[in-house]
Amino acid sequence: MKRIFPLIVVLITLSVIGILFIQMSWITNEIKLKKDETQNGIENALNKTRDILQSGFIYKNNQGYITEETKQFQLNQKFTLIGYFTNDEVKDAVERSLRGNNIKNKYEFCVTNVFKNIIFQSDGFSVTEFGKAYSIELSPKESAISKETLFLVIHEDKNQIIREMGGMIAASIVFTCIIILAFAVTVRTLFNQKKLSEIKSDFINNMTHELKTPLATISLAIDALTNEKVIHDAEKVKLYSGMIKEENKRMNKQVEKILQAARLEKEEIKLNLQDIDTHQAISKVADNIILQVQEKNGSLQLRLNAHNHIIEADEVHFSNIIFNLLDNAMKYSDKPPYIEVETLNTHTGTLAIKITDNGIGMDKETQSRIFERFFRAHTGNLHNVKGFGLGLSYVKAIVEAHNGKIKVESTPGKGSIFTVILPVKESK
Repeated sequence: MKRIFPLIVVLITLSVIGILFIQMSWITNEIKLKKDETQNGIENALNKTRDILQSGFIYKNNQGYITEETKQFQLNQKFTLIGYFTNDEVKDAVERSLRGNNIKNKYEFCVTNVFKNIIFQSDGFSVTEFGKAYSIELSPKESAISKETLFLVIHEDKNQIIREMGGMIAASIVFTCIIILAFAVTVRTLFNQKKLSEIKSDFINNMTHELKTPLATISLAIDALTNEKVIHDAEKVKLYSGMIKEENKRMNKQVEKILQAARLEKEEIKLNLQDIDTHQAISKVADNIILQVQEKNGSLQLRLNAHNHIIEADEVHFSNIIFNLLDNAMKYSDKPPYIEVETLNTHTGTLAIKITDNGIGMDKETQSRIFERFFRAHTGNLHNVKGFGLGLSYVKAIVEAHNGKIKVESTPGKGSIFTVILPVKESK
């Protein structure tokens, strides 16, 4: 998996880059083809205009059928627009030729004689436009008398090609965005699957470790109970039976944590809501954990100052919230733990429960992930911190189920502050 994952990402990346390159090349080539098509259309229109004017000259000069030799002779010796065409007729010939070649741009034209004097022109033609005009000699190359030249200025619309190709370009952009989005989702999914795989492995390792220890203790206790010297000693039988019972309870708690997490994920936990005095509930949990804190030469201070401390909650789950937060504050400390629990009413009319510790703290990245299921923070030199990484995800889920919220503030090496905010029971 470690080798295949980077390879998949590289291959997908190269594929997307290749598709983008092909799309850009295709759009560039299409624009170039459109420009070449317009250029050819203009050149064809000039040739068509010349043919129309020459045919018109022959028709007006003869008013009947003539041979090809006579026609060519007249064009070479007599061809001129002056006296045969009006300005509007020349304009009409230019117009028909352009539209016949699908050139829809605005244009201006003029016709000059052999002395470069303008003899016909459109209303908007300016002599300053000669430099950017297309031109064609209307007189045959063999003409000895008249050298009349048509100059055509096409006002190019820079956005015309984009408008003509707008649908195809838009579709190309949309599908390219879809491909990029699909690529991003695929890579993100791969990363998530990789992370889930690592979390799963860590969870299995932790679970194995957590269950292996009590199983080993139970096995040793059972072996001791089968010993002839022990089986007739009531005190030792009681001791080993108590060990088995305690380890069994420990395993049940671990299994219950896992089942609880599964029920939370499926939203199957139902709350038994009732009026709870949070100060009493917090004091009760503190009494249960104070001995463990004192064993580490630590202290636990309660500052229960909220004047409105009655909430509607599930007593068991609320107690579990406080216990989990106090237990973490005690476990994640590299010195004698100092824990402070404070309650206060906020200006929004809610109850805030702040649990402050002097533990190892957390960096910003860890703070953003501590409420994820199975996530366990790096504990540095602390190697005795056990668990599945389910405690804080459970706390967050239960707090939110009570229409509350939880937030954390922490500084590495200085400790953390967890704040639980819950709606209070309205006074009657």
